[in-house]
Amino acid sequence: MLIKLLTWAGSCVLYKWQKSLGNYIAADNSVKIFDRHGQKRAEHNLPGRCVGMDWDKDGDILAVIAAKSSSIFLWDASVNKMSTIESGMRCDQMTFILWSKTSPLLAVGTAKGNLLIYNQQTSRKIPILGKHTKKITCGCWSSQNLLALGSEDNTLTISNHEGDTLRQVVRLEMCPAEILFSVMKMDERSSQGENTVSMFVDKKILSLFNINDPQNPIELVFERHYGSLVSHRWFGDGYILVGFSLGYFVVISTHIREIRSELYQAHNHKDSLYSVAISTALNKAASCGDNCIKIHELSDLKDISSVVQLDDETKGLDQLSWTDDGQLLALSTQRGTIHVFLTKLPILGDSFGTRLAYLTSLLEVTVSNQVEGESPVAIQVEVEPTFVAVGPYHVAVGMNNRAWFYSLSKIKDIEYLGTIASMCLNADYAAALFEGKVQLHMIEGRDTEDRKQMKLFPDDNRKGRILCHALTADFLYYGTDLGNVVCVLVEDWETVNSYSHSVGVRKVFPDPNGTWLVFIDDKNGGFLFSPANATVSCFELPNFSPTITGVLWDNWHADRGVFVAFDDDKVYTYALHKTTIYGPQVVLVGSTALLYSQRPLLLYNGELTCQTTSGKTSEVALSTHSFLKSSPDARKDSPSELSKQLAQALKLKRSEAWSLCKSGGSAADWAQLGKACLVHMEVELAIQIYRMSGNVGMVLSLQSFQGIEDKNLLAGHLAMFLDEYNLAQDLYLSSSCPVAALEMRRDLLHWDSALMLAKRLAEEQIPFISKEYAVHLEFIGDYVNALAHYEKGVMHNNKEHDEACQAGVARMSIRMGDIRRGAAQAIQHPSRVLKKECGAILESMKQFSEAAQLYEKGLYYDKAASVYIRCKNWAKVGELLPNVSSPKIHLQYAKAKEADGKYKEAARAYESAKDWDNMIRVLLDHLNNPEDAVRVVRETQSLDGAKMVARFFLRLNDYGSAIHFLVLSQCNDEAFQLAQQHGQMEVYADIIGPEATQEDYQSIALYFEGEKKHFLAGKFFHKCGQYGRALNHFLKCPETEDNQAIELAIETVRQAKDSALTNQLIEYLLGESDGMPMDGKYLFRLYMALQRYSEAAHTAIIIAREEQSAGNYRNARDVLFSMYTELQAQKIKVPAEMATNLMMLHSYLLVKIHVRKGDHLKGARMLIRVSNNISKFPSHVVPILTSAVIECQRAGLKNSAFSFAAMLMRPEYRNQIDPKYRKKIEALVRHPDTSELEEETTPCPFCGFQLPQNDLLCPSCKNNLPYCIATGRHMLKEDWSICPHCEFPALYSQFILLLETESVCPMCSGNLSAKQVEKILDCSRYLHNDDLDQ
Repeated sequence: MLIKLLTWAGSCVLYKWQKSLGNYIAADNSVKIFDRHGQKRAEHNLPGRCVGMDWDKDGDILAVIAAKSSSIFLWDASVNKMSTIESGMRCDQMTFILWSKTSPLLAVGTAKGNLLIYNQQTSRKIPILGKHTKKITCGCWSSQNLLALGSEDNTLTISNHEGDTLRQVVRLEMCPAEILFSVMKMDERSSQGENTVSMFVDKKILSLFNINDPQNPIELVFERHYGSLVSHRWFGDGYILVGFSLGYFVVISTHIREIRSELYQAHNHKDSLYSVAISTALNKAASCGDNCIKIHELSDLKDISSVVQLDDETKGLDQLSWTDDGQLLALSTQRGTIHVFLTKLPILGDSFGTRLAYLTSLLEVTVSNQVEGESPVAIQVEVEPTFVAVGPYHVAVGMNNRAWFYSLSKIKDIEYLGTIASMCLNADYAAALFEGKVQLHMIEGRDTEDRKQMKLFPDDNRKGRILCHALTADFLYYGTDLGNVVCVLVEDWETVNSYSHSVGVRKVFPDPNGTWLVFIDDKNGGFLFSPANATVSCFELPNFSPTITGVLWDNWHADRGVFVAFDDDKVYTYALHKTTIYGPQVVLVGSTALLYSQRPLLLYNGELTCQTTSGKTSEVALSTHSFLKSSPDARKDSPSELSKQLAQALKLKRSEAWSLCKSGGSAADWAQLGKACLVHMEVELAIQIYRMSGNVGMVLSLQSFQGIEDKNLLAGHLAMFLDEYNLAQDLYLSSSCPVAALEMRRDLLHWDSALMLAKRLAEEQIPFISKEYAVHLEFIGDYVNALAHYEKGVMHNNKEHDEACQAGVARMSIRMGDIRRGAAQAIQHPSRVLKKECGAILESMKQFSEAAQLYEKGLYYDKAASVYIRCKNWAKVGELLPNVSSPKIHLQYAKAKEADGKYKEAARAYESAKDWDNMIRVLLDHLNNPEDAVRVVRETQSLDGAKMVARFFLRLNDYGSAIHFLVLSQCNDEAFQLAQQHGQMEVYADIIGPEATQEDYQSIALYFEGEKKHFLAGKFFHKCGQYGRALNHFLKCPETEDNQAIELAIETVRQAKDSALTNQLIEYLLGESDGMPMDGKYLFRLYMALQRYSEAAHTAIIIAREEQSAGNYRNARDVLFSMYTELQAQKIKVPAEMATNLMMLHSYLLVKIHVRKGDHLKGARMLIRVSNNISKFPSHVVPILTSAVIECQRAGLKNSAFSFAAMLMRPEYRNQIDPKYRKKIEALVRHPDTSELEEETTPCPFCGFQLPQNDLLCPSCKNNLPYCIATGRHMLKEDWSICPHCEFPALYSQFILLLETESVCPMCSGNLSAKQVEKILDCSRYLHNDDLDQ
């Protein structure tokens, strides 16, 4: 709002707000009075320009003084009339005017320093002449009616309301300005009231005077770059806000300890600052300068709540002033205008569905529907309203007893019979509350129809005064001071439902459909009422705050059961759960903080639309709906946040709970969701949830309830799952299947409840329940009641059930002391188990005879014998013993018999009890039967028994046997000493086993060393790891046929892995120490033991060669074969010489096999191979050649026979030929026959080249060919097999033929049958073995 005024040249606009009400602003040099909307209400011309004006404390009287006049002009706002009062100071000009803060006193100062105090109430005038010597320029009243005045005579006076000077302040350096009264900040609150005067001196110093100590003022000087002092205001607890000309804005405290420091400082305006103002109602501060206004929050001065730009004001700004209520802020400018700004608007608004109507200016109402996307519509109204109401198509505003109705334009205005307290609209009707009644009428009816379409409620004054009302599309609700909540159907104007509450009802808030209603009573309690629900019509809201002022229902289609209750600071979210196993429920979901001065108007899908004091709306997202805004990633990062959001979604019954769990819910979250579905009776959804979480049991259980239409029965099942058993029982009993309650109590073992229910619902079940209850009572030890229930359970027509009850009666009878009855029933009962149970009870009661009898009857012989033993009935024990398996009982019986001197029976019983030590003791000590004792010791390896036998043989001087049993009993030291004393060490050495210690072995070795028994000494030094001493003793042993000492020496060196010992043994074997070398086989074995395979191979070849030279061809072959297989096992390449020698020797040995079988051709072929290498057989040249001639002749190889016969005719061989063959051989040579049977060819297994079948070198691929160990021929790929022992190859067909007559492998001599040999289809791995070099 902008007010333009014509000002005197060179002067600024003078203006004052009406105090208290703030309805008028008086301004201009001729007095013009404007209302708060900028409309001029009055104008009065003065004799000169206005030099001062002020409103009285109530805002009723405006006092004005003018230049060139000694009169005082008073304008009465209530009658719009100006009156004049003469001051009586005709020659003096008025310069200062001010009303008292608390009384109707007006102070007027003059240019000559005189003072007039005028009492407006009594019209009394008190002139005080000479108060100052010069012009009075400024002043201030205190709340105690003290008057402080400043003058151009540089003095300050403080006077009382009569004008008497109380304090004459000493002369100031310069003229004072802007005098204010207030209270300095103290450690303790002062009771003196406003005792401090603050003022500017020379626009540089801020002086603070305590009126009780005026001689000690506090003078505050500020930074020079702030500029001169412009304006200051007190606020809060002794704080001062100071504005400076160069735009600085400073806050100081007047506490004596803080007064020299600045609490806050800001360069608020760049170039200049003109004025500051404070509104205590708004708790805001304002400053103007640089063509703008800045408004700060006093609670936090750094927070600038708004900035207003005034770009048109080029001549500069002037004074700021707020109305007392803070609604309007006025700013005068140096070009004669006043800007009035609306800083606080009354929060008036209403909503209907998603439509809002709210005050956006003093005379403007805005209607909007953001949810449905409608553009806001501003409606200009005629009055400043005290209430706003909205319906689907209309808006109503009003004040006092009048209301104006608008659509897009004004429709009508209506006067009611009283001041309207509140109003509600729907599509057709308006309902106005005034003076305890509600008038319901049509909005757009004609006047004649209005009278017909109008009704007052209540129609009877005895029904009480209406305190509140609300209107929905179909219903009018109102609450009365008598506690009645009445529902009226608008269509018929008839009451359809009424509820009586215990106290008066202050406010009602129906949901959009009108089916549920929240009301607040006079005790500030909140209640939910449902006219349609007959069972639970009203219940109290949980945790309802007593400060709640209003309730809003959510208008979102899916959240019809959600509403919020709000006060000034918080919004509380509630959710109505209409269908749960507990019935209808309201839960408090949570609370959300509200910002200052915000009033909720609309709730839609968790978003609250609030009206603010600035006439705008703001959106507040409820913290209870945070799951709608959060991202899935944030939920994954914070499981606790997800659980919190899930709890909110479940309380609000929102489908987002499912997606929350799917996005990363834990097992506990899924369980919580499943539980909520059970509470809300959502069986289908619960099945899906439990299926997702893998709870098969719950899925199967819930599937069995699908299709149950009886709500109570279904709720009962679900309550049982939630452990709400009492609730489940109540629901079952009110359902169509009450017996389900009995079944539940039985399953839960709640037997008392089950019996009570059975009496009502199923008497035939009482015996079965009694039996089950008795079992439970027996378990917990309540035997008296258990017996009673077992007896009640007997039916006489159900054998199995009756037997169980009779068994219980038997047990309980014994427990209760009626042993005869219980034992008799147990014996008659067919159950063995019962006899055992009763026997155990009797045994625990120390009734051993009866217990043993029952055990025996039940065929529990071990238990019976045990109890008979306890009562010393050995005769019965003896009878039962053949049937007893427990060693413990046999042992007890044996001890008893031994005590009686019956040793044979005792020994047998000890044997049955497997107590071998006691059996051996009885056999030796009492029965003198060492043979059986020795047998038992050998069979059982009993240590104690062995000791007893050893002591027995010692007594008989049988030291060998004694030593043997001492070792058996692990008494090695005693056995050693005994052997040493009686020369039985060799016996001891033979007996001692692997369990002996190193010390035992060393003791034996040292003994034999002393006795010069080198072999035994070496053997035991070897066992105790002293390899050097062991080797020395082995080498001192004389040679024997088996040379066992050399074998052990080789083993010693192998284990020692000591090069010195190895060299020592090699030297001994080579005869370097005594010139007598040992057999080469020992050296070969040594190298093999040491894994020195190359030396072993070399040695093996030498040994084989020696054996070959000596004619021991089989030995030579065996040495080479063993070396060959060892090298193969170690994956070491076999030397060619070894492979060739092995092949040649094996070929020679095959001759005998073929000749023995009569296969002379194969024998002749092998002899040809051997004869061609006859130099390798030097000791049998002539016999081999002779055999070759004979076999070749037999096989038809005449040419070969002639060749070998010609060799035999050489002089060196001729005389060695066996005489019986000489003539035949000579005849062959004299008459040669060179015919020869051609040798058959077969393919090379490597390259397929055809070559003679006995050739072992392929001329095509140059490979050495593997040979058959059965025939000596080269191998064929398609006829391949191996010996399973030595893995040497053989032609499968030939090998099978050979094994028909032979039972061993021709190479390794391992036992073999044709069944063990398998034909190998793929022989490639045998053909590419690089380790073989044949």
